[in-house]
Amino acid sequence: MLTDEEMLQIAERFTRFSVKAHIEPMIYSDDIMKKPYGNVYHYNSKKYILTGDFNYSLIGNGPFLVEKETGRVVTFGTSGSLEYHLKDYENNTLMTCLTRYWYPDDERFDYK
Repeated sequence: MLTDEEMLQIAERFTRFSVKAHIEPMIYSDDIMKKPYGNVYHYNSKKYILTGDFNYSLIGNGPFLVEKETGRVVTFGTSGSLEYHLKDYENNTLMTCLTRYWYPDDERFDYK
C-alpha cells in the first residue's frame, strides 16, 4: 500500500514522462482527489500554472489516477467528466486504449 507521498512521486514521474522535454509539467497540488483506491491528479505546464497565459497550456492532459495498491497510473480522457471516468474505473468498464495504463517500474504504457 503506497503512501500519499509515494503516489505523488509516481505522479510527478508520469507527468515528466508524458510531456515534451522542453516543457516542465506541474501538478495542481490543491486539486488532488483522494479515493480509497488511489489519488487523482491534474496537471499542466508549470509556466501556465504560474502565469495563467493560455499560450503555455498543455493540450490533451487529462486527469489520471495513481493506484494505491500497485502504483500503476490510469489515464482518463479529456472528453467526458472525471466523475464519468471514475465510475467506469470503479465498475471496471473503462474503454480499451493503448495508453490507458502506465507502469512506473518499466516506464511504459499498455492497454491492460
